[in-house]
Amino acid sequence: MLSGYADSQRSKRLQQSIHQMFGCCRFVFNHFLKLWNDTYTASGEGLSYNTCATQLPATKGSYEWQKSVDSIALQSSVRNVADIFDRFFKKKDKAPRFKSRKNPVQSFTTKTTNGNIAIDGTKIKLPKLGWIRFANSSACDGSLLALPCVVMRQANILFPSSVRLR
Repeated sequence: MLSGYADSQRSKRLQQSIHQMFGCCRFVFNHFLKLWNDTYTASGEGLSYNTCATQLPATKGSYEWQKSVDSIALQSSVRNVADIFDRFFKKKDKAPRFKSRKNPVQSFTTKTTNGNIAIDGTKIKLPKLGWIRFANSSACDGSLLALPCVVMRQANILFPSSVRLR
C-alpha cells in the first residue's frame, strides 16, 4: 500500500514538472516575442536568433523557477520565435501571436545531447523529467538517433514524438 502511495506522489510530482516545462517554454516564447515586437516597432528591424539566445541566460538568472527545466527546451522556444518571424517576413505566415496557457495543445521540443533521451520498452527518458511511460508505436533499439523530440500535451495526454534518422 505504501509503494502505491509513493507512485501516486511520484506521478503528481512528474505531472507538476511537465506542466512547469510547458509553462517555462511558453513564458520564454512570449518574452522574446514581446521583445522582438518592441524592437521591430521601434527600429523597423527585428532581432536575430543569436541576439535572443545570448539574452536567454540573463532571463533564466532573473527567474529562479526557470533553472529547474531543460535549457535545451528553452533554447528551442527562442529558435521557434526566430523561425516564426523569418516565415512572417517572407510572407509565408501571419504575424506571430502570443501563446496562451488556456490552449489545450501545449508542446516543447528538446534535443538529444550526450544520451539524455533514451527509450526502454514503454518508457522514455527525458531531460530533467526522468523516465515517463508512453505507448511505443514502433520498434526501437533503445536509443534515439534523431535530434528533436517533441512532447505535446493534448487533452491531458502526453505524446512524445521524434523523427528517427537511419
